[in-house]
Amino acid sequence: MGLAARRRGGGRAMTGERPAGDLRFTASDTWAQVPPEFAYRDVAAVDVAADDDVYLLTRDRNGVLVLDSAGGFRAAWGDGIFTTPHGLTLAPDGTVYCVDCGDHSIRRFTPDGELIQTIGTPGSATDTGYRPGPGAVVHANETVRRAAGPFNGCTNLAIAPTGELYVSDGYGNCRVHRFTADGELIGSWGAVGFGPGEFRLPHGICATADGRILVGDRENDRIQVFDLDGTYMTEWTDVQRPTDLAVDRDGLIYVAELWRPRGNASFTRGTTSVDLPGRVTVFDPRGTVVARWGASTVMRDGLGNFVAPHGIAVDSHGSVYVGEVTGSFGIKPGRVPDSMAGHLLQKFTRTT
Repeated sequence: MGLAARRRGGGRAMTGERPAGDLRFTASDTWAQVPPEFAYRDVAAVDVAADDDVYLLTRDRNGVLVLDSAGGFRAAWGDGIFTTPHGLTLAPDGTVYCVDCGDHSIRRFTPDGELIQTIGTPGSATDTGYRPGPGAVVHANETVRRAAGPFNGCTNLAIAPTGELYVSDGYGNCRVHRFTADGELIGSWGAVGFGPGEFRLPHGICATADGRILVGDRENDRIQVFDLDGTYMTEWTDVQRPTDLAVDRDGLIYVAELWRPRGNASFTRGTTSVDLPGRVTVFDPRGTVVARWGASTVMRDGLGNFVAPHGIAVDSHGSVYVGEVTGSFGIKPGRVPDSMAGHLLQKFTRTT
């Protein structure tokens, strides 16, 4: 299937010829050749190595799968280590950071799965007042009463050009934590709320080559932009529930955006009277929308459409990988039928 994403925002991805200058992709959801014994129900995160091998952080088996760029199976490791695997980031040296929001820790592995470092204390959450449970109006994150140190439901990790680590934290907190490359805490920023530098579920994070930290403030429906010291610079609001962010070779920022079902609420936009399906949006470095696809209520599991986009990555050729948490977000709560269980990973091969 061919996709051409409009370079001027608003429209969803479409088939057929588009004007010159468009970003064009060919979509596939049968690209990954995963043996049956490594089947999974969610792809929580995805990243791409320097050689374009693709690393998937999966749930059910709760482990890491490694594929080559053609989708061929290379390796599997990590089963039984994680509680709720959530984020995965590859370092320039090839090591793999896995963020576990269920046990409030980050683990660093060699490319073949040997554990070499743990940041945080597995199973120990800092005290923010967070009390997940039924009755939330928008999200359980609304029970967070105060900011705290690392970690309470940490979500994702970015590596800056300096080598320092930045962690979004997360489900039970409202902070970004900055660490040395060796994992020593330098400082933190963030508070509960919707003002500049405040968060309601900082969920995705990336670092740009020019030294900016972009944070997907999921339940505030925005991306906040900071310098490396945590000073607020600006925000981009033409997004819905940003879950993950990735930067390509040209400095374009790709954002995975989660479905907001009709009747659900946002901290900043109130209750939606229409269904707002998942989608991918591409921004230029200034925050202008240059492409968008998905966002269709018809055939959510069709090529180029999404149930629950949660992880996103771009390879050296500009091809885009989107992982979805269809099992936990779509099927388990009854939002989509069991027949959509296989709609978990799409590759959008860049053709222009």
